[in-house]
Order: sequence, then C-alpha cells, then structure tokens
Amino acid sequence: MILEMATSAGDRVVVTADNRSLTASELLDRARAAAHRFRRRSAVLYLGANHVAYPVALFGAALAGVPFIPLNYRLGEHQLARLLDRHPGALVLRPADLDVLVEAEQPQDDDPAPQDQDAVAVVLYTSGTTAEPKAALLRHRHLLAYVFNTQEFGSAEPDAATLVAVPPYHVAGLMNLLTNLYSGRRIVYQSAFDAPDWLATVRRERVTHALVVPTMLARIVAEVPDGATAGTPTLRSLAYGGARTPRPVVERALRAFPDTGFVNAYGLTETASSIAVLGPDDHREALVCDEPAVRDRLGSVGRALPGVEIQIRGEESDEVVQLGCTGLVFVRGEQISGEYGGRGHALDPAGWFATRDRGRLDADGYLFIEGRADDTIIRGGENIAPAEIEDVLLAHPGIVEAAVIGLPDPEWGQRIVAVLVGEGDPDEIRAWVKARLRSAKTPDTVVFRAELPKTDTGKLLRRTLLADLETTHA
Repeated sequence: MILEMATSAGDRVVVTADNRSLTASELLDRARAAAHRFRRRSAVLYLGANHVAYPVALFGAALAGVPFIPLNYRLGEHQLARLLDRHPGALVLRPADLDVLVEAEQPQDDDPAPQDQDAVAVVLYTSGTTAEPKAALLRHRHLLAYVFNTQEFGSAEPDAATLVAVPPYHVAGLMNLLTNLYSGRRIVYQSAFDAPDWLATVRRERVTHALVVPTMLARIVAEVPDGATAGTPTLRSLAYGGARTPRPVVERALRAFPDTGFVNAYGLTETASSIAVLGPDDHREALVCDEPAVRDRLGSVGRALPGVEIQIRGEESDEVVQLGCTGLVFVRGEQISGEYGGRGHALDPAGWFATRDRGRLDADGYLFIEGRADDTIIRGGENIAPAEIEDVLLAHPGIVEAAVIGLPDPEWGQRIVAVLVGEGDPDEIRAWVKARLRSAKTPDTVVFRAELPKTDTGKLLRRTLLADLETTHA
C-alpha cells in the first residue's frame, strides 16, 4: 500500500501530527529504515500516542514481516508488564523512541520481506470490559479485504484531510490509517483528545473528514452553544462508533454540524473494523421524516458493508430468526478474523463469527444493536436487554448518561439498577420508564453518579460498575 502511494504521489503530504509532516516518499523511506531495525525481532510493540511514527512503525513491521502490536500506553504498570511478558523477543517502542524512528535514514539493504497475506499483520488487545483482554489476530488478508471492499485507490479529492483522535491501539485508529492512505486523504493526528482543540484543529487544518467515539462526540457538541453551529465549513464527513451513542447526542450533533454528513460505524476488533454503516442520507432523512420506521433508523447502525453478511440467530435454538426479531448477531466475510492468540479461532464450520451482541434486522436490512448478550438481565425468568431501558432513560430531559445493571435478587433472580449521570427524582424517573415500557422493565433502584466508568474509547466498564454496585447496593 505504501509502495503504491509513494509511486503515485510521492511528494504529497500523507500524515501530520504536532506540526510535523511526512510525504508518501518520506514515509516509505522511514518505514524501510524501521524494517531494517525490526527484522530480527519477534514483533513490534508500539507504546505511544498518535504520532507520525505510528504509520512508520506499522509499515516498517509489515516490510520486516513481523506482527505490529499497539498497546494501551495508559495501562497501569502491572497490567502493561503482563502484556509485555506475552511477547518475548519483541522490540518495544516507547515515546522516547518515536522521534528517532521518524528521523532514521534508509539503509542500503532495504529489500522487504516476502509478503504472506496469511501472516499475522497486527495483534490488537480487546478492551476487556467484561473479562481479561484477548489478543485478536488480524492477518494481512483481513486488513486488505476491508480496505479493498470499502475504498477506491487514490479516489480522495486533493484537499481531503482526515482528523484522527481515536488512540492507536483501537481498531478504528489502525483501519483509519490504512483506508485514508489508500484513498489519498492526508491524515491529521490529535495526540490527546481535547474537544476545543479538536474544533480548532478542524478549522486550522481545513479537515474534511473525522472519526470520533461517542464520548468525544458528546464533548464536542457540548462546546457548541444551543442554537448555534460549530463553524467548521470544510468538514464534509463525521464518523462515530466504537460504542452505543445516545440518540440525543446524535440529534444535537446533526444540528451543530448541519452541512456535515454523519456516518455511524459498527464493528469489532475481531472483524477488522466496521461491518455495518449508517450513512449521511440515512441520518438526514431520519431527522426530518415523520414516518416512525424511518426515524427509528437513527438508532440503528445501518446496513452491512460490501463483502459482509449478517444473520440474527435465536439465543437458544441457534436458528436464523424472522426479520424484526431480536437474537444474537453473527457475521461472515473475508475481513472477519475471529481468531485469538493462544485460543484459536471462534468461527463456526460455515465461517460465521458470533459477535456476542444482541440485535435485530428490519425489512430493509438495517441492523439495530441492543447490547451485549452477556449484559442481559434475567428477571423472573424473562430476558431483559439493558439497552432498551437505557434508551428510555436517555430520553428523559434530566439524564445525560445511563447504565442499567442486574444485581442478584433472592426473589426475582436479578433486580434492575439504573445508574445515571444527571439529575432528577428517582421515583419520577421510575414512573417515566414504566409509562414507556412496563413494570417488569422498570428499574427497581435508581442511583446517581458523577460519571460512569469507561474505557478510553467510550465503552462502559460494566464489570467495574457491577463490582461497585455489589459493594454499595448488595
């Protein structure tokens, strides 16, 4: 990929971060120099933030024929040490090494290693919101399938620039690098997310495309006064994903960026990024249409991408359910890995991968995600999806964020606890839910918190929240 870029547009700036830029030719030269350094290592562990060295390290590892492994540099010392111990013989790139990597000159013996599309290209550790992180293996063929099925080489307009603020150890950070380089967009990195700086960067760098996670989007729109617009005339596309995005946040964002096309992307680490997308036209139509089915699409993650198939299967029968029925989401396609280091792959004999998400498909193929199957609350023998209750809570004018958790109960099996950020009377909030759902789905307890525990990419840490509730509300 980088060879193609350097050949077709070698003098074009392809990556910018912290007032430093690299052209396609410079990136290739640095990657070749890095490959010379990486070849005798078992892997390359990247322990830095967004930086111009990130693509240098990624492509350097590919040219050297070794896996690239970006790690969460925000982890505690003990957690990080455990991950490093999993990779003996690997080269660890820390922040102090990154500038050196960018400045390195190309050696003479720079022949790249033969490329094996079935070799492991990248190892990404899952966020571990409910269990220990797993090492998801993405082979070159998975990454290439996603890029080739979603992008056309060099198709971007000359002024196109993408602002990437998601961390480099997230699958969205990895795939945004590959897809934007392939399409010809300049990548602008924000090393640490800050909402005012994000807006300023969009204006200064004349950014045309951007990707954020839900917590970022919420903070960005909070910077825009009610009734005003963001003042970012160059921003043509704003993608969001990585976790469930509250509908009020999306609606406010659409008003704050009226001339921007919004894209909701749904995917997993194991699927090499997005497998379904809700596009700009869907967002615009859902915001103004009076037809309930069309408006409801704003709560969906859109339709399957090219090359991806989606099935909804029963939670007990494993049979494909009828359209509109909720079940477990399965996906299949060339970009789907479903493979873990030391654990083998999780594909069924026909190649389907169980996402462990609950969801449903409507008649037009729109996918609605209703939360993780592991999050299901079983109350009185009835399966209850927390996401359904959370959506109702978020429609309450006093609620900013909501998480619904099941706690053990001697009578019902589990009782429903709503943990909220915002303000309101607990009894009134319970009545709000009861009026819109029914008694069995009404929270038994309402708890307020200053904030909810989340990963860096905005996913709710249910395990952390459950442990806290078990201590304080047992």
